[in-house]
Amino acid sequence: MWQIILGVGIIFLLLEIFAPSMFFLNFALSALICAIVSIFFDNIVFLIVLFCVLSVIFILSLRPIFLKNIYKKDEKTGIEEKYIGKTAKVIENTDKNYGIISIYDERWQARNIEDSTIEAGQIVEIVGIDSIIMKVKKVN
Repeated sequence: MWQIILGVGIIFLLLEIFAPSMFFLNFALSALICAIVSIFFDNIVFLIVLFCVLSVIFILSLRPIFLKNIYKKDEKTGIEEKYIGKTAKVIENTDKNYGIISIYDERWQARNIEDSTIEAGQIVEIVGIDSIIMKVKKVN
């Protein structure tokens, strides 16, 4: 009996791998626990009820935690800590649509957050990062 339940748990785990939604992982954990319990208890009704109860508990308690950790946007990454607030030199004129800056001997694409154009050679402050594009403003 435990082999069948373990197989069901592995199927749920594979579903989670191919459709990562942090939903099927709850069922996989429930099936794993039921497989362990089925070694000691052979009552199928008890195991089905246990699986349902554990699934509901895991969905209500673990899924919000999993999703919160996946979609954290407020934490700064290492790249943000390294560049935001620092000054850089404009290599090519920078406006809202195009620009190149240099910081730490690295060339980065940049966009001016203000409506003006920043001329090459001027110093800017990095105020944000959007993927691989630095958001900058002119230093007065």
